[in-house]
Amino acid sequence: MTQATDAAVHMVRIPPTLVDFANLAGLLERIDRGNVAPEPAQYRRLVERIIDELRRRAMDPSLKDVIACFPSAAQLYENLNYEVAGLCMSPLERSVETEQAARRVLQSLVTRRSSLKDE
Repeated sequence: MTQATDAAVHMVRIPPTLVDFANLAGLLERIDRGNVAPEPAQYRRLVERIIDELRRRAMDPSLKDVIACFPSAAQLYENLNYEVAGLCMSPLERSVETEQAARRVLQSLVTRRSSLKDE
């Protein structure tokens, strides 16, 4: 399994305990990156199975390395652990850009609200 980063490609060995997770995560990636919308109930079942695997394998020392190969599964992992880990799987630059964009939107709403009050 390869993990692409801006600077290099790293090989990640998938331990036997994470093969099922990697297969499910790979399927989720293909669906999310595909051009055909999935059937909602099937998609929900796939996501639920991945979440179950993430919870069962939470203590596996290789989990984070394998998750890093699958952006959609990494996003699920972040959502499950957000209260304690934040956006731990997202690249820092993207996280900062997202926060800055949210601040700009909030500021524009405040400015717009103020201008509406003045009218």
